Amino acid sequence: MTGQTSPRPPSTPRVLVVFNPKSGKGDSDLPEFVRLLRAGGAEVVQRELSRDTPLEEQVSDLGAFDSLVAAGGDGTVSSLAYAIRDSGVPLLAFPAGTANLIAQNLDLPTTAPELAALVLAGHTITVDLGEIEVRGQKNGFAMLAGAGADAAMIRDSEELKEQFGVMAYVLSAMKQLNPKKTTFTLTLDGETREFEGIGVMAANFGMANYRMPITTDIDPADGQFTVVLLKAGNLLRLIPNLIDSVRAKLNLGDPLFSGNLETVYAREVTVDAADAFPLQYDGELMVETTPFTARILPGAARFITAAREEEVET
Repeated sequence: MTGQTSPRPPSTPRVLVVFNPKSGKGDSDLPEFVRLLRAGGAEVVQRELSRDTPLEEQVSDLGAFDSLVAAGGDGTVSSLAYAIRDSGVPLLAFPAGTANLIAQNLDLPTTAPELAALVLAGHTITVDLGEIEVRGQKNGFAMLAGAGADAAMIRDSEELKEQFGVMAYVLSAMKQLNPKKTTFTLTLDGETREFEGIGVMAANFGMANYRMPITTDIDPADGQFTVVLLKAGNLLRLIPNLIDSVRAKLNLGDPLFSGNLETVYAREVTVDAADAFPLQYDGELMVETTPFTARILPGAARFITAAREEEVET
């Protein structure tokens, strides 16, 4: 395991806060969080993401700061984590989006005082990131990239987010009662195989909402993806697999529902499909983008969290 926990030396910290004003419903505790950081002795610089300024420019002077706060949804967090990959600068995934799955996987608190205290304490873990390449264009992700039913669920949830928040994903999953099934061709570290199913996920972190494990044996610091092959007829049939994952986490016995999905491991995976499928990475949606390639970036991110290494594994 490559993850490690380390305190930052005591100093007067300089904190860069980059926020996405369009994330969530715009009612996060970010102003109070910034006030508390300053009250705690930190110097805080805030920058707003906009289409006019490339994201990389927002963090071009990162070396002048002790930590970075990415305030937004999972797409904002993963994009900034990728932009500063391998820098060693700690990043806080401030939960200002709809689902905030990265923050949940890191077991972060949700209140401004607790989050500010975490930044000032400076405890971190080092984990892997994913890089996804589609038609020569590369992007980063922290949690997972998937083609098929999970991407369709995210696509159909977009119009529901404003009214239902995180429940939009549940409602959208219920709509996927008859998802398209196709033959997927995978190249896993150079080895090719096929399977018939409704989707593929290359997972780095492995917990869904409320820290429910997607499946067992997902470790964000092991230098490889857990590649999940979705063979079930629809997303609701995967609920028993969540039960199996919880049973395994609590040492309650062997899996009861093993036929709905399969897991394999790879540092690089290329996914193609007989039919064009939508693709999502950390909630960012791309339409009809198979084939794609995902590769692991070992130890590329240093996240601020009080969680221990084993607490971010499934």
